[in-house]
Amino acid sequence: MSFEQTSRLERAETRLGRRLPHPDDDVDPQKLLDSFIDYTTEIGLTLYPAQEEAILELFSGKNVILNTPTGSGKSLVATAMHFLATAEGRRSFYTCPIKALVSEKFFALCREFGPDRVGMMTGDAAVNRDAPIICCTQEILANLALRHGDQADVDYVIMDEFHYYSDKDRGVAWQLPLLALPQAKFLLMSATFGDTAPFERYLDDLTGIETAVVIGKDRPVPLDFEYSEIPLHETVAKLVAAGKIPLYLVHFTQRACAEEAQNLMSVDICTKDEKRAIAAAIAGARFDSPYGKDIQKYIRHGIGVHHAGLLPKYRLLVETLAQKGLLKVICGTDTLGVGVNIPIRTVVFTKLCKFDGEKTAILSVRDFQQISGRAGRKGFDDRGSVVVQAPEHVIENLRMEAKAGNDPAKRRKMVKKKPPEKGYVHWDKGVFTRLIESPPEPLVSRFSVSHGMLMQVLERENGGCRAMARLIWRSHERRAQKRIHGKTTAMLFRSLVDSGVIEIDGRHVVVNADLQEDFSLHHALSLYLLDTLDRIDPDSETYALDVLTLVESILENPEVVLMKQLDALKTKKMAEMKAAGVEYDDRMEELSKLEYPKPNRDFIYDTFNAFSAKHPWVGQDNIRPKSVARDMYEAYMSFREYVNEYGLERAEGLLLRYLSDVYKVLVETVPRYAKTEEVEDIVTYFSAIVRQVDSSLLDEWEKMRDPSRIQTAIEGGAKEEILERADTRDITRDERAFTVLVRNEMYRLLRALAKKDYDVAADMLAPVSAGELREKWAPYFEEHASIRVDPDARRPALCRIDQLETHWQIQQTVLDPEGDDDWVIVCKVDLDRARDEGRVVLSLVRVGT
Repeated sequence: MSFEQTSRLERAETRLGRRLPHPDDDVDPQKLLDSFIDYTTEIGLTLYPAQEEAILELFSGKNVILNTPTGSGKSLVATAMHFLATAEGRRSFYTCPIKALVSEKFFALCREFGPDRVGMMTGDAAVNRDAPIICCTQEILANLALRHGDQADVDYVIMDEFHYYSDKDRGVAWQLPLLALPQAKFLLMSATFGDTAPFERYLDDLTGIETAVVIGKDRPVPLDFEYSEIPLHETVAKLVAAGKIPLYLVHFTQRACAEEAQNLMSVDICTKDEKRAIAAAIAGARFDSPYGKDIQKYIRHGIGVHHAGLLPKYRLLVETLAQKGLLKVICGTDTLGVGVNIPIRTVVFTKLCKFDGEKTAILSVRDFQQISGRAGRKGFDDRGSVVVQAPEHVIENLRMEAKAGNDPAKRRKMVKKKPPEKGYVHWDKGVFTRLIESPPEPLVSRFSVSHGMLMQVLERENGGCRAMARLIWRSHERRAQKRIHGKTTAMLFRSLVDSGVIEIDGRHVVVNADLQEDFSLHHALSLYLLDTLDRIDPDSETYALDVLTLVESILENPEVVLMKQLDALKTKKMAEMKAAGVEYDDRMEELSKLEYPKPNRDFIYDTFNAFSAKHPWVGQDNIRPKSVARDMYEAYMSFREYVNEYGLERAEGLLLRYLSDVYKVLVETVPRYAKTEEVEDIVTYFSAIVRQVDSSLLDEWEKMRDPSRIQTAIEGGAKEEILERADTRDITRDERAFTVLVRNEMYRLLRALAKKDYDVAADMLAPVSAGELREKWAPYFEEHASIRVDPDARRPALCRIDQLETHWQIQQTVLDPEGDDDWVIVCKVDLDRARDEGRVVLSLVRVGT
């Protein structure tokens, strides 16, 4: 360990780790409180009144509901609870909605308490899971609460971003700990809590401990609000000129983010010196995906784009540049800022209505205030600003009215612009004022009962049925709704008995299902995968592809990709029917029958129905046959080619996350006995592709699976540093994966030559020109009508690789229709350039017999 790394660890231990009492010492709450206050003084913090009140209430043994604005130091109160719990020899859990924030908190707490005392648990993996301080996603804690109840090793619970309690899909996970962990003390935190009285009552009833409510109204950085009735590009120019930067332009679709970034290219945002500073900061950054050129163009202009459709490396670059103060405008979706440390001075709402998955509606008060809370940087700004744009048609009509003035003739001739017919709900200054002044809506209970919930409760050693009844009775539902949940539970229970999953032995319930320790819905689908793999014939020619299809069927659908696949099928089918003279109505009817590719659909649906009959907790709508990874592998496409094939430039991040998930399941869930050589080739193929595009997703996951890498990251002082030290751009370090990339590139070269697309081939073999290539291949096409490109060309016997010290030499046999196969193309791969550029760089050696 280096001196710098050692000193960082010592500083971390000096902060809170060294302040913890010896396990044999008596714990005096007052001394602990004094020690923690000394810690805040040591790091230069002056406590806000709400922080001080909340910490005092925690150390007096109460539950605390903390409802204070964004930026008011709720994290410090959470740290105080961890300190108190660890000093008492108890176990504390920090939970939040997203893995990124879990990871961020994990590393921060490691630096404060020391890595031995902190663990992390997410759906992907667990690190130091027996530690006294645990950071986890809310669903992990909910599963622990269901499975173990008051026997769970959970003493203190911090629930951050507690307004997710009202989330229609995930809210039940936020309620379950408040129903099943009576032994715990709770700290509930949110900037937009709304009415806290119900939760004060829930906690009092559950724990028998008094609950303190701490409400802070004053923001450390006050906000000013403005309603803008000028076009957005003028608003941006005005705010930039006034120095109210960085700006966060809030959009509600990824398309809108990209379009606005393009529109702002006409606004002079940065000076020449500022652009030079940006250019210096991004020197060496790779913008090598199809959408990379656009991202680079925006960034050089001082504009960042940030949404889930981007590759992680682009989002991280935008965050880094914003933190350095180099970007003046960030076009992002409304999810920006959840767990992302981007300094923002001004938030600009481009709209006040959004599509919520079912309908377009005005933003809730909670959503508006959560997003507005991003404005104003503590330590940087005296005030933050929130600007809301009037609807575009209103702004245009006001412009026309101003231009017409008081001239009646001009006013009569005006043709006012109408509002959009779809995706729009009207807002005005009155709506804007209401969103500012109104309290957030009450948090709504999302309790529900499922097979999975019932199974986990029944797994308890003592009284699973009684525990389930108590869970329903304690739920935050009206009495009538509780009765409905009770009837639903009885119906689910009977289905489990009828299917043989559980048996009633006298007064005891016996669970026959062999559930794994951290059972969840995801794992239930993994059980289906394991069960069904045995039903595939390993001697089948399509065995490896069928394994890949099963893996894809248990993953969430990448909807954008699937819709693009369907569009491509419809376009092709339409052209065929037009050529055949099919009538329009018949064409439309045929198109309506099409669906995106679902290989082995009948086999998958039949086996899943049989599996769910035995294991009803998995539900009937969870299996999702599709062919994205298989489509890509069968065509042996690169990431770039697949993006271009389906026009997925704005969804590169979505595709990469999906391919990463495919790879993870292949590695983690498919058992060793099922991994034939061809399956291993598929694993290597996706590993190589994902790493070449953006390795950060796999690096983070593998780091999670390997505690030694976590330790290295902590010793480095920040989680990002491990990625830098790992030199993820060196694509040659994994020989097998690099071999796959080389063969991929040769296969694509053959495909371009087969199409006589010499421009594309020349790009791959620069500095050879398209004209030179055409001349070199002319003798081949005099002998043979075409180049045969099929999967056989990828076989090692046809693509021979000689690994030399400074370069690899590849001799690729060219397959011809006659089967002579007497021509080869010989290329060289420069290893140093491959390491520097993060890609396979081919140069032509010779073409001939």
